[in-house]
Amino acid sequence: MLEAVTLTNFKGFKSTEIPLAPLTLLSGLNSSGKSTVLQSLGILRQSVDAGFLSTGSWLLNGPFVELGVGSDVLHEDSDIEELGIGFVQDGVRFTWTVAYSQQADVLEASTASTESDLSVVPFSDRFQFLRADRVNPQTISAKSRHAVSQNKSLGAKGEFAAHFLAIFRDEPVPANIRYPEDSEATPGLLSQVNAWMQEFSPGVRVDVHDVAGTDFVRLSFAFGSGISESNAYRSTNVGFGLAYSLPIVIACLATPAGGLVLIENPEAHLHPRGQMAMGRLVALAASAGIQMIVETHSDHLLNGVRLAVKHGELNSTDVNMHFFSRDPALRRSTFVSPGIQPDGRLTFWPEGFFDQWDNALMDLCS
Repeated sequence: MLEAVTLTNFKGFKSTEIPLAPLTLLSGLNSSGKSTVLQSLGILRQSVDAGFLSTGSWLLNGPFVELGVGSDVLHEDSDIEELGIGFVQDGVRFTWTVAYSQQADVLEASTASTESDLSVVPFSDRFQFLRADRVNPQTISAKSRHAVSQNKSLGAKGEFAAHFLAIFRDEPVPANIRYPEDSEATPGLLSQVNAWMQEFSPGVRVDVHDVAGTDFVRLSFAFGSGISESNAYRSTNVGFGLAYSLPIVIACLATPAGGLVLIENPEAHLHPRGQMAMGRLVALAASAGIQMIVETHSDHLLNGVRLAVKHGELNSTDVNMHFFSRDPALRRSTFVSPGIQPDGRLTFWPEGFFDQWDNALMDLCS
């Protein structure tokens, strides 16, 4: 379990430590710093995968994040030409510090790291990072035996979700994250994916098939069951919401306990009911021992988490919420952290924190 992320002279943060919990929600206005938290862990992971972090160097552009060059990531008011990213795991601090280089897209280490640093959770095969720009609906999806079979990865854009589902379709899902309202669903991954997908589109059923003689799989969607079941539709004919949500559902159900899942905007292209269900799903995943760090703009997703707490599906102490803002005068990002009480209510409600609905109603009623 990661207990905190530490940032030094990185983007909008001069020096800060962001506490983490089994479920951490990051929210705030655009360009306020919330994405930076996920990006910092993405940098470390892609640097490991590309072989740079073994010497302490950062790869700024890779599958998880694309941040440009040194001048794009150094904090504007930095008084030293060093940047640091680190985290606290089980009470142990890990930090990677690099030297600033204005036009370099690989920043070289200024403090040596040891090989043992690379055995921690963010660098294991229990890691998923799903970007906001997930893959669009496609007629066929590529296979990757290395990414899926060896690294258990869905791909940063969810591009291997169909192949992952084809390989691990019968793997059992832990009992406390199975869809509670469908007692007939089997414990297998595909069955549980279909049960949860009902929340986004009632009656939908996902299936995957090998495309004979190729390195591709085909993802299909049908509706209904038995004699009333529809024909199988291509994913390009059922809209973005199902394609965008599928990798998230798989990540929540298939990541082993002790794993780490980072998700940008899981609510994208989902209607309010689906966003609420997504909040409940990430809460159940956290209760099953998967650490979830979620960036969201959705008050419906937040309410799904709050209701999961109220209904006893997740302890209130297992949720952290951070609301980020940026002070243009100080040129730095800050955050406040309202808590969730056992009844689902917040300990306080910062100005600008999912209050637009109330503000609009007050204006309409005035």
